[in-house]
Amino acid sequence: MKELIRYLIENLQLDFQGDVTLETVRGFLREDDSRESRKLLARLIEEEGVDSMLITLADCLREYVREGINEDTVSDQLAIYADS
Repeated sequence: MKELIRYLIENLQLDFQGDVTLETVRGFLREDDSRESRKLLARLIEEEGVDSMLITLADCLREYVREGINEDTVSDQLAIYADS
């Protein structure tokens, strides 16, 4: 049973429901003038969309499934993505 559980956790896929577009992200960041939000938005504009960010974020957050995913974890991963 433990091997099955380990296998399922290791092969778990995260996805984001709803329509997440560049315009959606702009709307959420409109009131946020932080350096992090400006950097993330610049990266998304450069990449012409959010698809790469969503795939990368979901893949990175998989590592945190066992210990839990919270706002700080997502914030850290978005900052790492924007810096890369």
